[in-house]
Amino acid sequence: MYKILEKQSLNPTVSRMVIDAPRVAKKAQPGMFIILRVDEDGERIPLTIADYDAAKGTVTIIYQIVGATTHKLDRLNAGDCICDFVGPLGRPSELDGLKKVAVIGGGVGCAIALPTAKKLHELGATVHSVIGFRNKDLVILEDEFKEASEQCILMTDDGSAGEKGLVTDALKRLIDAGNKYDEVIAIGPIVMMKFVSKLTKEYGIKTTVSMNPIMIDGTGMCGGCRLTVGGEMKFACVDGPDFDGHLVDFDEALERGRMYSDFERHAYDKECNLLKGGN
Repeated sequence: MYKILEKQSLNPTVSRMVIDAPRVAKKAQPGMFIILRVDEDGERIPLTIADYDAAKGTVTIIYQIVGATTHKLDRLNAGDCICDFVGPLGRPSELDGLKKVAVIGGGVGCAIALPTAKKLHELGATVHSVIGFRNKDLVILEDEFKEASEQCILMTDDGSAGEKGLVTDALKRLIDAGNKYDEVIAIGPIVMMKFVSKLTKEYGIKTTVSMNPIMIDGTGMCGGCRLTVGGEMKFACVDGPDFDGHLVDFDEALERGRMYSDFERHAYDKECNLLKGGN
């Protein structure tokens, strides 16, 4: 059992938990993920590591309450325990040697982009961060990104916080201003990563994307995270989750993600019904 040391609501649909998991924390790196089960009867879900502290033996996860399991997870509080917490899994992000990087985060994907920005900052790289959300009520981790970045730009679709527009608008402005990036790292919704990669391809800037949004099982057994990269089949959970954004078939990934929407809705409705005392 893994004890929840802290829990915090970041916005109405996103929460952060700090978990006592010293063995996981000891080997955790940006880009890697864990698999958890809330209880013995629960499903296994992968969540990317949002932060870690090897000295304290803690691992931080940030999750959006969108399905049955995250709904069940969010009912737990500090002092409660999670049944299983396995990791770290996946391949760590390759960050050594980078001198100037633009880190692009979208929505809850900012939780995954933050440890990357922090690690780059620790390695001495110049970090420009662009974080995007639909509106001010959904903004998370803005202060943390500012601490890890020489420049941080907040974008919202409706202009209710930061600047109005898309993350690609801010990124294009940074590039056109003469910033020479060794790499752009984009983490967020698939459609966001698609258009970031499309933009950077025009400028010939190496771009890495994290395909964690399509992971389901986390071990390569279910095949749900298959994707095509450079004409070859890959699995996000075992071959990634980081890939060359200029080689990913994003349209295929988007279509595959829609395959499970009905099943996820059914599971979520069932969990909500149980909470209300239904059958």
